[in-house]
Amino acid sequence: MSDLERDPREITCPPTDGHGAPEMLEPRLVPLGGPRSMTVRRTLPQRLRSLIGAWCFVDHYGPDDVSETGGMAVPGHPHTGLQTVTWLFTGEVDHVDTVGTTRRVRPGEVNLMTSGRGIAHSEYSTPETTILHGVQLWTALPDAARFTGRAFENHVTEPVQHGPATVRTFVGSFAGSTSPVTTYTPLVGAEIVMPAGAEARFDLDPAYEHGVLVDLGPVDVDGLTVAPAALAYRPLGETTLALRTGDSPGRVLLLGGEPLDEEIVMWWNFLGRDHDEIVRFREEWQAQVHGGTDSDAYGPFPEAWGSAVLPAPELPRTRLMSRKQPPR
Repeated sequence: MSDLERDPREITCPPTDGHGAPEMLEPRLVPLGGPRSMTVRRTLPQRLRSLIGAWCFVDHYGPDDVSETGGMAVPGHPHTGLQTVTWLFTGEVDHVDTVGTTRRVRPGEVNLMTSGRGIAHSEYSTPETTILHGVQLWTALPDAARFTGRAFENHVTEPVQHGPATVRTFVGSFAGSTSPVTTYTPLVGAEIVMPAGAEARFDLDPAYEHGVLVDLGPVDVDGLTVAPAALAYRPLGETTLALRTGDSPGRVLLLGGEPLDEEIVMWWNFLGRDHDEIVRFREEWQAQVHGGTDSDAYGPFPEAWGSAVLPAPELPRTRLMSRKQPPR
Protein backbone atom coordinates (compact mmCIF):
# COMPACT_ATOMS: atom_id res chain seq x y z
CA MET A 1 0.00 0.00 0.00
CA SER A 2 1.26 3.46 -0.80
CA ASP A 3 1.69 6.15 1.85
CA LEU A 4 -0.54 8.78 0.24
CA GLU A 5 0.11 11.55 2.73
CA ARG A 6 0.91 14.73 0.80
CA ASP A 7 2.76 16.28 3.73
CA PRO A 8 4.42 13.53 5.77
CA ARG A 9 5.33 14.81 9.21
CA GLU A 10 8.81 14.82 10.68
CA ILE A 11 8.85 12.54 13.71
CA THR A 12 11.05 12.92 16.79
CA CYS A 13 11.10 9.95 19.13
CA PRO A 14 11.31 10.84 22.86
CA PRO A 15 13.16 8.53 25.25
CA THR A 16 11.39 5.80 27.19
CA ASP A 17 12.76 3.58 29.93
CA GLY A 18 11.89 0.33 28.14
CA HIS A 19 10.86 -1.45 31.36
CA GLY A 20 7.70 -2.44 33.17
CA ALA A 21 4.28 -2.69 31.57
CA PRO A 22 4.01 -2.82 27.77
CA GLU A 23 4.44 0.53 26.07
CA MET A 24 1.20 1.47 24.28
CA LEU A 25 1.28 2.83 20.73
CA GLU A 26 -2.07 4.33 19.76
CA PRO A 27 -3.09 4.53 16.09
CA ARG A 28 -3.77 7.66 14.09
CA LEU A 29 -6.29 7.76 11.26
CA VAL A 30 -4.95 8.27 7.73
CA PRO A 31 -7.25 8.49 4.65
CA LEU A 32 -6.05 6.73 1.50
CA GLY A 33 -7.21 8.75 -1.50
CA GLY A 34 -10.13 11.12 -2.03
CA PRO A 35 -13.39 11.95 -0.25
CA ARG A 36 -14.72 8.37 -0.44
CA SER A 37 -11.39 6.97 0.64
CA MET A 38 -10.71 4.02 2.86
CA THR A 39 -9.27 5.06 6.22
CA VAL A 40 -6.40 3.13 7.78
CA ARG A 41 -5.13 3.11 11.36
CA ARG A 42 -1.37 3.70 11.48
CA THR A 43 0.69 2.69 14.52
CA LEU A 44 4.16 2.82 12.93
CA PRO A 45 5.93 5.13 12.44
CA GLN A 46 4.96 7.66 15.09
CA ARG A 47 6.53 10.13 17.48
CA LEU A 48 7.05 7.58 20.22
CA ARG A 49 8.70 4.90 18.13
CA SER A 50 9.69 4.45 14.48
CA LEU A 51 10.89 0.83 14.36
CA ILE A 52 10.22 -2.53 15.98
CA GLY A 53 13.08 -4.67 14.76
CA ALA A 54 13.12 -3.76 11.08
CA TRP A 55 9.32 -3.30 10.96
CA CYS A 56 8.92 0.37 10.04
CA PHE A 57 5.30 0.78 8.87
CA VAL A 58 2.03 -0.70 10.15
CA ASP A 59 -1.33 0.15 8.55
CA HIS A 60 -4.41 -1.65 9.89
CA TYR A 61 -7.72 -1.33 8.01
CA GLY A 62 -11.26 -2.63 8.10
CA PRO A 63 -13.62 -4.28 8.38
CA ASP A 64 -14.30 -1.86 5.52
CA ASP A 65 -17.58 -1.88 3.55
CA VAL A 66 -16.28 -1.56 0.01
CA SER A 67 -19.68 -0.39 -1.28
CA GLU A 68 -19.39 2.71 0.90
CA THR A 69 -15.69 3.57 0.59
CA GLY A 70 -14.71 2.10 -2.76
CA GLY A 71 -12.23 -0.19 -1.02
CA MET A 72 -8.55 -0.16 -1.83
CA ALA A 73 -7.62 1.71 -5.00
CA VAL A 74 -3.91 2.53 -5.10
CA PRO A 75 -2.47 3.10 -8.62
CA GLY A 76 1.10 2.28 -9.55
CA HIS A 77 3.55 3.74 -7.03
CA PRO A 78 7.23 3.19 -6.11
CA HIS A 79 9.17 1.76 -3.19
CA THR A 80 12.86 1.76 -2.34
CA GLY A 81 14.92 0.16 0.42
CA LEU A 82 12.14 -1.94 1.95
CA GLN A 83 9.92 -5.00 1.79
CA THR A 84 6.13 -4.82 1.79
CA VAL A 85 4.19 -7.54 3.63
CA THR A 86 0.48 -7.86 2.86
CA TRP A 87 -1.75 -9.88 5.22
CA LEU A 88 -5.53 -10.06 4.86
CA PHE A 89 -8.24 -11.19 7.27
CA THR A 90 -11.19 -10.70 4.88
CA GLY A 91 -11.51 -9.80 1.20
CA GLU A 92 -9.07 -9.95 -1.68
CA VAL A 93 -6.67 -7.52 -3.38
CA ASP A 94 -5.16 -7.64 -6.87
CA HIS A 95 -1.43 -6.90 -6.91
CA VAL A 96 0.45 -5.98 -10.13
CA ASP A 97 4.14 -5.03 -10.08
CA THR A 98 7.13 -4.19 -12.27
CA VAL A 99 8.66 -7.62 -11.75
CA GLY A 100 5.84 -8.94 -13.96
CA THR A 101 3.76 -10.30 -11.08
CA THR A 102 -0.02 -10.36 -11.26
CA ARG A 103 -1.33 -11.91 -8.07
CA ARG A 104 -4.62 -12.07 -6.18
CA VAL A 105 -3.90 -11.63 -2.47
CA ARG A 106 -6.13 -13.80 -0.24
CA PRO A 107 -6.55 -14.32 3.51
CA GLY A 108 -4.08 -16.80 5.00
CA GLU A 109 -1.45 -16.03 2.33
CA VAL A 110 1.50 -13.75 2.88
CA ASN A 111 2.58 -11.64 -0.06
CA LEU A 112 6.07 -10.21 0.31
CA MET A 113 7.55 -7.75 -2.19
CA THR A 114 11.22 -6.73 -2.05
CA SER A 115 11.86 -3.32 -3.54
CA GLY A 116 15.64 -3.42 -3.49
CA ARG A 117 16.91 -0.42 -5.45
CA GLY A 118 13.41 0.30 -6.73
CA ILE A 119 10.10 -1.35 -7.62
CA ALA A 120 6.56 -0.21 -8.34
CA HIS A 121 3.19 -1.89 -7.84
CA SER A 122 -0.55 -1.25 -7.76
CA GLU A 123 -3.18 -2.57 -5.33
CA TYR A 124 -6.94 -2.74 -5.92
CA SER A 125 -9.58 -4.61 -3.96
CA THR A 126 -11.33 -7.11 -6.22
CA PRO A 127 -14.86 -6.63 -7.64
CA GLU A 128 -16.01 -9.66 -5.62
CA THR A 129 -14.84 -8.17 -2.31
CA THR A 130 -17.58 -6.75 -0.09
CA ILE A 131 -15.65 -6.42 3.19
CA LEU A 132 -11.93 -5.61 3.21
CA HIS A 133 -9.95 -6.17 6.40
CA GLY A 134 -6.23 -6.58 6.88
CA VAL A 135 -2.83 -5.00 7.41
CA GLN A 136 -0.09 -3.56 5.22
CA LEU A 137 3.39 -3.78 6.72
CA TRP A 138 6.84 -2.60 5.66
CA THR A 139 10.25 -3.76 6.82
CA ALA A 140 13.40 -1.70 6.31
CA LEU A 141 16.16 -3.42 4.37
CA PRO A 142 19.55 -3.20 6.10
CA ASP A 143 22.25 -1.21 4.38
CA ALA A 144 24.05 -4.32 3.15
CA ALA A 145 20.94 -5.58 1.31
CA ARG A 146 18.95 -2.52 0.33
CA PHE A 147 20.12 -2.55 -3.29
CA THR A 148 19.32 -6.24 -3.75
CA GLY A 149 17.21 -7.30 -6.73
CA ARG A 150 13.48 -6.58 -6.83
CA ALA A 151 11.34 -9.66 -6.14
CA PHE A 152 7.88 -10.95 -5.17
CA GLU A 153 7.01 -14.02 -3.07
CA ASN A 154 3.74 -15.67 -2.05
CA HIS A 155 3.35 -18.29 0.67
CA VAL A 156 0.21 -20.06 1.87
CA THR A 157 0.50 -20.40 5.65
CA GLU A 158 -0.62 -23.44 7.61
CA PRO A 159 -2.32 -22.97 10.99
CA VAL A 160 -0.84 -24.61 14.08
CA GLN A 161 -2.45 -25.02 17.49
CA HIS A 162 -0.74 -23.67 20.56
CA GLY A 163 -3.06 -24.49 23.44
CA PRO A 164 -6.32 -22.60 22.74
CA ALA A 165 -4.59 -20.33 20.19
CA THR A 166 -4.45 -20.81 16.42
CA VAL A 167 -1.21 -19.43 14.98
CA ARG A 168 -0.27 -18.60 11.39
CA THR A 169 3.37 -17.57 11.02
CA PHE A 170 3.91 -15.47 7.90
CA VAL A 171 7.47 -14.22 8.51
CA GLY A 172 10.25 -16.03 10.35
CA SER A 173 9.63 -18.75 12.96
CA PHE A 174 7.20 -18.79 15.86
CA ALA A 175 5.28 -21.34 17.96
CA GLY A 176 6.60 -24.31 16.03
CA SER A 177 6.05 -23.08 12.48
CA THR A 178 8.27 -21.32 9.96
CA SER A 179 7.60 -19.18 6.90
CA PRO A 180 10.02 -19.61 3.98
CA VAL A 181 9.74 -16.03 2.65
CA THR A 182 13.01 -14.15 2.30
CA THR A 183 14.06 -11.63 4.95
CA TYR A 184 17.33 -9.75 5.36
CA THR A 185 17.30 -9.23 9.13
CA PRO A 186 16.03 -11.63 11.84
CA LEU A 187 12.25 -11.06 11.95
CA VAL A 188 9.01 -12.66 13.07
CA GLY A 189 5.43 -12.02 12.02
CA ALA A 190 2.48 -14.15 13.14
CA GLU A 191 -1.30 -14.01 13.46
CA ILE A 192 -2.68 -15.37 16.74
CA VAL A 193 -6.41 -16.10 17.11
CA MET A 194 -7.97 -17.05 20.45
CA PRO A 195 -11.55 -17.82 21.56
CA ALA A 196 -13.25 -15.85 24.32
CA GLY A 197 -12.13 -16.62 27.86
CA ALA A 198 -8.80 -18.13 26.79
CA GLU A 199 -5.21 -17.70 27.93
CA ALA A 200 -2.02 -18.66 26.10
CA ARG A 201 1.68 -18.20 26.83
CA PHE A 202 4.37 -18.10 24.14
CA ASP A 203 8.17 -18.22 24.20
CA LEU A 204 9.88 -15.12 22.83
CA ASP A 205 13.42 -14.67 21.55
CA PRO A 206 15.03 -12.27 24.06
CA ALA A 207 17.25 -10.88 21.27
CA TYR A 208 14.10 -9.50 19.60
CA GLU A 209 11.93 -6.53 20.44
CA HIS A 210 8.22 -7.17 19.77
CA GLY A 211 4.96 -5.43 19.06
CA VAL A 212 1.49 -6.90 19.55
CA LEU A 213 -1.14 -5.29 17.30
CA VAL A 214 -4.69 -6.08 18.45
CA ASP A 215 -7.23 -6.60 15.66
CA LEU A 216 -10.11 -8.20 17.60
CA GLY A 217 -10.37 -7.62 21.30
CA PRO A 218 -9.64 -6.18 23.72
CA VAL A 219 -6.80 -8.54 24.59
CA ASP A 220 -4.75 -8.60 27.78
CA VAL A 221 -1.07 -8.43 26.77
CA ASP A 222 1.26 -9.23 29.67
CA GLY A 223 -1.16 -7.69 32.13
CA LEU A 224 -2.13 -4.64 30.06
CA THR A 225 -5.54 -4.41 28.41
CA VAL A 226 -5.01 -3.44 24.78
CA ALA A 227 -7.93 -2.15 22.70
CA PRO A 228 -8.44 -3.02 19.02
CA ALA A 229 -6.10 -1.13 16.65
CA ALA A 230 -3.56 -0.33 19.40
CA LEU A 231 -0.09 -1.84 19.51
CA ALA A 232 1.74 -2.93 22.67
CA TYR A 233 5.54 -2.78 22.54
CA ARG A 234 7.75 -5.30 24.39
CA PRO A 235 11.48 -4.50 24.68
CA LEU A 236 14.55 -6.67 24.33
CA GLY A 237 15.10 -9.32 26.97
CA GLU A 238 11.52 -10.57 27.26
CA THR A 239 11.34 -14.37 27.13
CA THR A 240 7.56 -14.95 27.29
CA LEU A 241 4.35 -13.38 26.02
CA ALA A 242 1.07 -13.93 27.86
CA LEU A 243 -2.22 -13.25 26.03
CA ARG A 244 -5.68 -13.47 27.58
CA THR A 245 -9.11 -12.78 26.09
CA GLY A 246 -12.24 -11.71 27.94
CA ASP A 247 -15.86 -11.97 26.87
CA SER A 248 -15.05 -11.82 23.15
CA PRO A 249 -12.60 -13.64 20.86
CA GLY A 250 -9.22 -12.08 20.20
CA ARG A 251 -6.95 -11.77 17.21
CA VAL A 252 -3.52 -10.15 17.30
CA LEU A 253 -0.47 -9.82 15.09
CA LEU A 254 2.91 -10.38 16.68
CA LEU A 255 5.69 -8.41 14.95
CA GLY A 256 9.27 -8.60 16.13
CA GLY A 257 12.92 -8.72 15.26
CA GLU A 258 16.45 -7.85 16.21
CA PRO A 259 16.82 -4.07 16.46
CA LEU A 260 17.90 -2.39 13.23
CA ASP A 261 20.73 -0.22 14.53
CA GLU A 262 20.83 1.97 11.43
CA GLU A 263 19.51 5.45 10.85
CA ILE A 264 16.90 5.61 8.11
CA VAL A 265 15.12 8.40 6.28
CA MET A 266 11.57 7.53 5.25
CA TRP A 267 9.45 9.87 3.14
CA TRP A 268 6.34 9.00 1.12
CA ASN A 269 7.11 5.50 -0.25
CA PHE A 270 10.89 5.86 -0.27
CA LEU A 271 13.27 4.58 2.37
CA GLY A 272 16.87 5.75 2.21
CA ARG A 273 19.77 6.87 4.35
CA ASP A 274 19.86 10.63 3.82
CA HIS A 275 17.96 13.55 2.31
CA ASP A 276 19.94 13.59 -0.94
CA GLU A 277 19.23 9.93 -1.60
CA ILE A 278 15.48 10.51 -1.19
CA VAL A 279 15.74 13.45 -3.62
CA ARG A 280 17.41 11.17 -6.17
CA PHE A 281 14.80 8.41 -5.74
CA ARG A 282 12.02 10.95 -6.28
CA GLU A 283 13.69 12.42 -9.37
CA GLU A 284 14.12 8.97 -10.90
CA TRP A 285 10.47 8.11 -10.21
CA GLN A 286 9.23 11.38 -11.69
CA ALA A 287 11.41 10.83 -14.76
CA GLN A 288 9.88 7.39 -15.29
CA VAL A 289 6.33 8.69 -14.73
CA HIS A 290 6.90 11.37 -17.35
CA GLY A 291 8.83 9.13 -19.76
CA GLY A 292 12.24 10.68 -19.15
CA THR A 293 15.66 9.25 -19.98
CA ASP A 294 15.94 7.19 -16.79
CA SER A 295 12.68 5.39 -17.53
CA ASP A 296 13.43 1.99 -16.03
CA ALA A 297 14.73 2.77 -12.54
CA TYR A 298 11.68 1.03 -11.01
CA GLY A 299 11.16 -1.67 -13.65
CA PRO A 300 8.95 -1.50 -16.73
CA PHE A 301 5.40 -0.29 -16.10
CA PRO A 302 2.77 -2.96 -16.85
CA GLU A 303 0.60 -2.17 -19.87
CA ALA A 304 -2.51 -2.68 -17.72
CA TRP A 305 -1.66 0.47 -15.75
CA GLY A 306 -1.99 2.83 -18.69
CA SER A 307 -1.57 6.28 -17.19
CA ALA A 308 -2.74 5.19 -13.70
CA VAL A 309 0.43 5.95 -11.75
CA LEU A 310 0.95 8.21 -8.75
CA PRO A 311 3.36 11.13 -9.15
CA ALA A 312 5.41 11.87 -6.07
CA PRO A 313 4.32 14.81 -3.90
CA GLU A 314 6.58 17.83 -3.52
CA LEU A 315 9.39 17.49 -1.03
CA PRO A 316 9.31 19.69 2.08
CA ARG A 317 11.43 22.85 1.99
CA THR A 318 13.59 21.61 4.85
CA ARG A 319 16.04 18.73 4.73
CA LEU A 320 14.66 15.35 5.74
CA MET A 321 16.03 14.01 9.01
CA SER A 322 16.72 10.40 9.97
CA ARG A 323 14.27 8.70 12.30
CA LYS A 324 15.69 8.25 15.76
CA GLN A 325 14.82 5.46 18.15
CA PRO A 326 14.30 5.78 21.91
CA PRO A 327 17.40 4.63 23.83
CA ARG A 328 17.32 1.00 24.93
